[in-house]
Amino acid sequence: MMTRAAPFIAGAAMLIAAPSFAQDAAVAVEAAVPVPDKGDTTWMLVSAILVMMMTLPGLALFYGGLVRAKNMLSVLMQVLTVFSLMAILWVAFGYSLAFTGAGTAEDVTFFTPYIGGLSKMFLSGVGTDSVVEGFTAGVVIPELSFVIFQMAFACIASALIVGATAERLKFSAILMFIVIWFVFSYLPMAHMVWWWGGPSAYDAPSGLLFGHGALDFAGGTVIHINAGVAGLVAAMVAGPRLGYRKELLAPHNLSFTLIGGCLLWIGWFGFNAGSNLEANGLTALAMINTAVATAAGVLAWSFGEWAFRGHPSLLGGISGAIAGLVGITPAAGFVGPMGAIAIGLIAGLLCMWFVISMKPRMGIDDSLDVFGIHGIGGIIGAILTGVFAAPSLGGTGVFDYGANAVAEFSMGAQVWNQTLGVVIAIVWSGVVSFVAIHIVKALIGLRVTDTDERQGLDITTHGENAYN
Repeated sequence: MMTRAAPFIAGAAMLIAAPSFAQDAAVAVEAAVPVPDKGDTTWMLVSAILVMMMTLPGLALFYGGLVRAKNMLSVLMQVLTVFSLMAILWVAFGYSLAFTGAGTAEDVTFFTPYIGGLSKMFLSGVGTDSVVEGFTAGVVIPELSFVIFQMAFACIASALIVGATAERLKFSAILMFIVIWFVFSYLPMAHMVWWWGGPSAYDAPSGLLFGHGALDFAGGTVIHINAGVAGLVAAMVAGPRLGYRKELLAPHNLSFTLIGGCLLWIGWFGFNAGSNLEANGLTALAMINTAVATAAGVLAWSFGEWAFRGHPSLLGGISGAIAGLVGITPAAGFVGPMGAIAIGLIAGLLCMWFVISMKPRMGIDDSLDVFGIHGIGGIIGAILTGVFAAPSLGGTGVFDYGANAVAEFSMGAQVWNQTLGVVIAIVWSGVVSFVAIHIVKALIGLRVTDTDERQGLDITTHGENAYN
């Protein structure tokens, strides 16, 4: 999303020679300058707050309830610190690297499709009067509202990784790993998927996957696959927790997990519907899709577990909710409500199958199923976006800004574009994460001592207990 340039002003000589004409011209120019609508601006600010709530306290409580009591505070502290660290890095250089780039074909370099520049480092030039264009030509929002909204995305994407290595990594190790991943995986993926010139410059240079036509409304590839793969790689290299598959490593407080999961669900309305960047009918579509896909995920996992295990568990139900949320994320503004229900059902069932059946066979201790839910759910949602975006199935299709109309839809071509995005996200995040975790391992080591792990990270790392 590129900042729109200031309007061209008539020459000074014309203003002096023809005062009345100058006044008329000035009025016309002023009328042509896009002005943010207060309703759109308010919605974007509220959406940013909702997404921040997803991390603090939503994700923190969701993860905290899933670990053992002796590690509750360690997870809360990791989520809190990662959120805070990413917020600073985002305004320092993250926003600039993700959402700037060449303005014309002549300015394009080898790196343009993959990463931006540092022209807006420390938010240089981003003031209260600068705006960005959304997905409707001439409709703008304050650039600062876009900065804070995308900052919230970067924070939760990074915090998701914490769940994969919970209960065994050094505090310093998880922070260093996430910082490296953020710079070399999150920022390039955000640029590749979401950076473009906007409707008024639709033919300007864009990110690699955006240019290929991959659809990702709110972050299936950028956030969920990206973070899920990072968590899987980190968990694999770090090794399992002591007692994994030998001792009971049960959640200590599923009430906290339910509260955190429900906060995630409510916050996700800002996550998905806010990604439309304005308040209109498409925003409402993204919101209802988020509601019904999540409900479908709850039912799919609960009834699937009931059929295969003989009981529908609360942990399964709330896990199904997150699976449905993840699945609908890339599709939220491209599919109809019936398509959203189908995506939620499929994501809930397949994520349940992976967590229950495939994860034990892999032997990787992804503590809180970050890959099993976010990675698998993101893959399912991204690919199925190419199916249910079809107008024949109730979807919105793909808008052609050149023709100013919905383009002819090819399901096969779109599924290929979606699959390409999935593959690039998996490979990119996998390579970056593998290198990053080994750098951390070589420099400071990954794991706490066995004694500290048995005693619990709350007291050994942070010097306090969750419960006294």
